[in-house]
Amino acid sequence: MKTFTAELAARIGRDRKATDALLQALGQAVRQHCGELDIVAIPAFGNFQAVKHDEQIICDRSTGRNILLPPEIELTFRPAGKLRKLSHGNE
Repeated sequence: MKTFTAELAARIGRDRKATDALLQALGQAVRQHCGELDIVAIPAFGNFQAVKHDEQIICDRSTGRNILLPPEIELTFRPAGKLRKLSHGNE
C-alpha cells in the first residue's frame, strides 16, 4: 500500500523528500493563517477556518469550585462541492 506522500510524489513528478517538504510547508502555512483567524481556501479541496472560543468559567461539579478555561482556537474544515460529490459517490 502506497502512502499519501509517495502517491503525491509520483503524481507531481517529484521525489518523496521534496514532496514531504512541500506538505510540511503547506501545513505550516495553514496553521499560521488559521492562527491569525484567516480562512485558507484550497480550490477544489475546501476551506480551513479557525473558530475562536472565548475563555469561560465553569463549575467543577465534584468540588463545587469554579475553573477558568482558557480561550481556544478550533480548526474546522469544509470540503469543496467537488470533494463532497467524490466522497458520496464512493459510499
